[in-house]
Amino acid sequence: MRESHEVTVAPQQDYRPDLKADSLALALLGAANAVARVRGGTALPQALSIVFSVYDVTPQARGAIQDIAYRTMRQLGRSEVLLGLMTTKAPEPAMLDGLLCAALALLDPPQDTPPPYEAFTVVDQAVHAAAHHPDFAHAKAMVNAVLRRFLRERPALTAEALKQPLARWNYPQWWIDSTRAAYPDKWEAILEAGNVHPPLTLRVNARRLDTDAYLATLAEAGIEATRLGSTAVRLAQPVNVSQIPGFHDGLVSVQDAGAQLAAPLLDLQDGMRVLDACAAPGGKSGHILESADVELTSVDADPQRLARVRDNLGRLGLEAKLVAADAQSAAWWDGVPFDRILADVPCTASGIVRRHPDIRWLRRKSDTLQLATLSSKILDNLWQMLLPNGKLLFVTCSLWPQESEAQAAAFAARHDAIRLDAPGQLLPASGAGQDHDGLFYALFQKRAA
Repeated sequence: MRESHEVTVAPQQDYRPDLKADSLALALLGAANAVARVRGGTALPQALSIVFSVYDVTPQARGAIQDIAYRTMRQLGRSEVLLGLMTTKAPEPAMLDGLLCAALALLDPPQDTPPPYEAFTVVDQAVHAAAHHPDFAHAKAMVNAVLRRFLRERPALTAEALKQPLARWNYPQWWIDSTRAAYPDKWEAILEAGNVHPPLTLRVNARRLDTDAYLATLAEAGIEATRLGSTAVRLAQPVNVSQIPGFHDGLVSVQDAGAQLAAPLLDLQDGMRVLDACAAPGGKSGHILESADVELTSVDADPQRLARVRDNLGRLGLEAKLVAADAQSAAWWDGVPFDRILADVPCTASGIVRRHPDIRWLRRKSDTLQLATLSSKILDNLWQMLLPNGKLLFVTCSLWPQESEAQAAAFAARHDAIRLDAPGQLLPASGAGQDHDGLFYALFQKRAA
């Protein structure tokens, strides 16, 4: 990303614009605000939550802002390179840069994707948005000039931009290099997969109904869906959870098909004492309790995220012991060992960027080693809590071997653990009969004393 000129006045990110609630101008400005916050180090979901609160938006505006913000994140590299070709300095403040990137994302959608708005409407509303923010109202003529130039010279500008890997792939260079080094024959497909809009996949609550019966329920509601596994159902088109039959009654949960492999791999039996470490937001905890009558303890270091586990289990009508604690500490543990432990450890989340496109812009190359070191400490700590003959499932949503296979091999060697059959590295995939994020699974059994 380019350096920009110095800003002498603090940006007013919390300024509430006087724009119509259902206008594209408000949606563009809200998305620009969220993008600027991501640039400042805030994860996109949290950034959007702040924007929704500050702007006090309607549900319709909330949906538009979120859609544009996610589109912008997926195309941020391309938009930044295009801006570099059309401007001499990176636009400041960050919200102005975000506004231009958001507008370019709408004007320059991915190949074979129809534009969501008419080009003239995007330009008009972007200029209108700029005019209504005190930090860059003076730049509305520049916004107009840049966007109109792009429309006039689009073929030439995009051809020139695509010569740069940042624009071609929409990832930082270190991310591209890391993917290529780890998967020399598949790196292009992996990067492309991370730029695709993810599906909405449901997990059918096997305690309550059969998957085929639920597919019939969806069909009756006019919702097209495909079965991906024993409990996984992919909707042809994403819909709001309020429109999903039985969601609020606990019949189904939203969970990636790859993540639904965890509970079955644990080989759960009624009466077992089970630990879900790093449990938030609770999808795997719910699946564990749907699979068998076990005594579950769900641990997470963040009390606010742990509250989401409570909410999700409450919707399902299930209960677990919730503990706000650090998984690399044993201070919370009562000393009674567990039959099964699920260790979904912290990682760079490089395997779930199609759902979280901001991750690629928030992460640094050094994060891989730091998070692998932390995860190693967590795994070592949890191992002491496992019964002899018990099983520990190591899960990570990373694609980097340092966080996955290398971590698993080193762990097995340190503890003389028996490594059982498990999928290993799942690469992001979509198509007939499958659609899942990039996850890694390794299953270990502790030797009998």
